[in-house]
Amino acid sequence: MPEASAPTLPTLDTVSVAAEDPHREQPWADLGLKADEYARIREILGRRPTSSELAMYSVMWSEHCSYKSSKVHLKQFSEIPQETPVGKMLAGIGENAGVIDIGQGYAVTFKVESHNHPSYVEPYQGAATGVGGIVRDILAMGARPVAVMDPLRFGPLDADDTHRVLPGIVAGVGGYGNCLGLPNIGGEAVFDETYLGNPLVNALCVGVLRHEDLHLAKASGVGNQVILYGAKTGGDGIGGVSVLASETFDETGPAKRPSVQVGDPFMEKLLIECTLELFAAGLVSGIQDLGGAGLSCATSELASAGDGGMHVELDRVPLRDSTLAPEEILMSESQERMMAVVAPGDVAAFLAICAKWEVDATVIGEVTDTGRLQIDWHGERVVDVPPRSVAHDGPTYHRPFARPEGQDALQADRAESLPRAASAEELRATLLRLAGSPNLCDKSWITDQYDRYVRGNTVLAQPSDSGMVRVDEETGLGVAVATDCNGRFAALDPYAGAQLALAEAYRNVATGGATPLAISDCLNFGSPEDPSVMWQFAEACRGLKDACVELGIPVTGGNVSLYNQTGETAILPTPVVAVLGVIDDVERRTPTGFVASGETVLLLGETREELSGSEWAHVVHGHLGGMPPVVDLAAERALAELLREAGALGRGLVTSAHDLSDGGLAQALVESVLRNSVGATVSVEGDPFVALFSESAGRVLVTVPTSDVMRLTDLAARHGVPITALGTTGGSSLAVAGQTGRFEVDLDLLRDTWTRTLPAAFGA
Repeated sequence: MPEASAPTLPTLDTVSVAAEDPHREQPWADLGLKADEYARIREILGRRPTSSELAMYSVMWSEHCSYKSSKVHLKQFSEIPQETPVGKMLAGIGENAGVIDIGQGYAVTFKVESHNHPSYVEPYQGAATGVGGIVRDILAMGARPVAVMDPLRFGPLDADDTHRVLPGIVAGVGGYGNCLGLPNIGGEAVFDETYLGNPLVNALCVGVLRHEDLHLAKASGVGNQVILYGAKTGGDGIGGVSVLASETFDETGPAKRPSVQVGDPFMEKLLIECTLELFAAGLVSGIQDLGGAGLSCATSELASAGDGGMHVELDRVPLRDSTLAPEEILMSESQERMMAVVAPGDVAAFLAICAKWEVDATVIGEVTDTGRLQIDWHGERVVDVPPRSVAHDGPTYHRPFARPEGQDALQADRAESLPRAASAEELRATLLRLAGSPNLCDKSWITDQYDRYVRGNTVLAQPSDSGMVRVDEETGLGVAVATDCNGRFAALDPYAGAQLALAEAYRNVATGGATPLAISDCLNFGSPEDPSVMWQFAEACRGLKDACVELGIPVTGGNVSLYNQTGETAILPTPVVAVLGVIDDVERRTPTGFVASGETVLLLGETREELSGSEWAHVVHGHLGGMPPVVDLAAERALAELLREAGALGRGLVTSAHDLSDGGLAQALVESVLRNSVGATVSVEGDPFVALFSESAGRVLVTVPTSDVMRLTDLAARHGVPITALGTTGGSSLAVAGQTGRFEVDLDLLRDTWTRTLPAAFGA
């Protein structure tokens, strides 16, 4: 038999080959590039790109990485003053995460990002690697990660696909965070028809550092060495979040199904400790995590933000799969990897610390003065590009946007005209129905899968209004964080809806006694190619900017997630807002639930007949229409100052505080009496239905010792905050009296109604 001939290997597509073969067909459309984008790449390079260059541009110019449809609207955030109420911002938009001064020489970094589409394709790994990625963003700023949060959105609770994705997503969030030893201190779980087939998995991380420990993502210093360390590079996640999050799902799923990243939290834990020791030893000149777009992102962003030149030997990259082509290595989004810039004299010490932590580390390149990002593969040049053209000078789209044709009709369809409960018995039944509804029920089935108290510095966590962690054990300095968004409000009026999301998170931080300092946002919307969606996005950005200016807090950074829709059905516009605040002493925090009998229950703020977009309209009538609650940011600011003075400054007036939001006063009472099994008897004025179920903003339910009622009343008057006495705490029931009579609910029945929904749905 004749000997089989060896297979002919394709010629490596080098820079010289690209110059000599300008007309070769390239799969730019399959990689998500538009014809004009491909033409622009050729114009930048003066030739066609190599296959490796094409890979880099495709992932870095994707919607997820380049913000090409959103940055024209995001730029207004830079107009907001960069001072916080207690100090300056040390790093802001454009860095891996924002960093703010919190006093006593400490700084805090925090950021919220999305991992929506990967979590739909592979729920566990999509959610787990979402946590891992945001943790590395925080680590890259020089901070020790100290806590995480998880704002989540799902389709209807009884939908088959919700039962497919929710358990895996929750397990992924908990499994990764628990293995890292990071407490999960808050978040949300919201259910709505529009999230069916497109769940939202947003992940937040908070980190703490001293001012002098701040590190930035830049490659400076000609001759400095570029070191890749952490996990080996594999085929998982090639084009993952960068391509997957830049397209719309069709009715059967994503049109492209690139491999979702696979996480290894134990490697990430080693990476965290190794990196922190490298920082402490002063061995790092610049650093970048490898997340979306992998090596394409890390090399181009480091070079672009530094001296502008870098040379990389790509064949030095440690691989899990030796068959990977150079373009695949550049696109891989394998997790648990970091890239550092290190002075030549520090390389040996750097590698020794990595070896100590059993973390692979390899010198793969160096900083140059060429102004070019040049990458070689076995001695052949496969990339030679201006790094800024890849990392920062991608396309900018001025997408058309227009108010939807049906928006006026939507706003005219007011929920205030819907039939409502009238008798005391009907009010009781409505309260119970809402308490057990998917969005208002107890979320312990989810949060009990998370470790909320690991590390020993958690002082508030779910179901408190905000999460709070101790930063300094000696002084008690701490930070509080809350995330919020009501997508129904944003659908009715995206400008006001974004402001209401900010106001609620701001208020939740204040109820714990902290001073709100800054925000991060995760803006989740449908397809930017739909002018109605872009109008929602533009209005939400404008609303956030105006609100931040009025409240005097900056946007430190965030994330945009577009193409969140299935077929023609877009999700509710969901601009999730995270607010971070500082508290001088966590021992002076204010708890959320009623803590003792015999105290006076008071309502701070004004109640109006505002039922449109409410949980009542959603649950009882399946209705969405009208105008959302009025936003009064001056009132929110006054309320926050009152709560801080009454609680965190040590006046000791307020023994508990709980904001009023979804479900209104009724739900705030339910959650307050159940927290510590302390009942209450209250009386409401005017229309009892409006008093109980209106979702007017700027309100907080508080308790004070009866002897201190006048002191709080005087303080509220000084801040211009309306205050209304409702009743007293005590007993084994929640009793409510009003014009239509009195009703009472035993706490045991109330607790059973509130807690059984999720366990019943998931067979627990």
